[in-house]
Amino acid sequence: MSWSSVTEIVGFCLGVLYLYYEYKANARVWIVSLLMTLVSMQVYYSRGLYADFAMNIYYVVMAIYGYVTWTFHLRKRKKPELPIRRAGVGVLIWCAVALAGVYALIAAWLILFTDSTVPYFDAFTTAMSIIATWMLARKYVQQWLAWLAVDTVCVGLYAYKGIYLYALLYAAYTVVAWLGYRKWLRLMRQAEIGNNGEVNSEEEENVKIMNNN
Repeated sequence: MSWSSVTEIVGFCLGVLYLYYEYKANARVWIVSLLMTLVSMQVYYSRGLYADFAMNIYYVVMAIYGYVTWTFHLRKRKKPELPIRRAGVGVLIWCAVALAGVYALIAAWLILFTDSTVPYFDAFTTAMSIIATWMLARKYVQQWLAWLAVDTVCVGLYAYKGIYLYALLYAAYTVVAWLGYRKWLRLMRQAEIGNNGEVNSEEEENVKIMNNN
């Protein structure tokens, strides 16, 4: 078995574990992300996916940022972990503008300075992944929809490049992206109901104290 095949298998296994932790909204997803990034860099470079290779440098930074943000979220609340929430219109507009700019830059770089045979698709998956990873780090529920777009394109891209294990992995990602979106919506609603219950309990306690006084 070649070294390339070994790294693809390891990357596949880490990808499955990553998917599990992301679905569960567990902060361990960032630890697995860091390991998967290091393995994937070798896979992408050997197959001429230069934008994906370069993007993994960004992933290393975001893995650290995401873990810190999720586990040591600084707010005026007692809960230390960042809650799942919706991205507002302003955030989504910013993401769209950033996506267009990053896509244009990456596509130009691939066309002018590399021998990439799939510059436009490679640029799209790279640019969208950059935005989706940032949204994941901020725990926006819509990050799943961004990944759904990435995963769908990656299935065809990796199959075309002969990285069949990764194509299979991203086919699974495509399905789980939709299931994950629905899962996070439920978790977000449950958290909102729980927070409302805590607020109501505090208000009732305050009323009791005032009545006793």
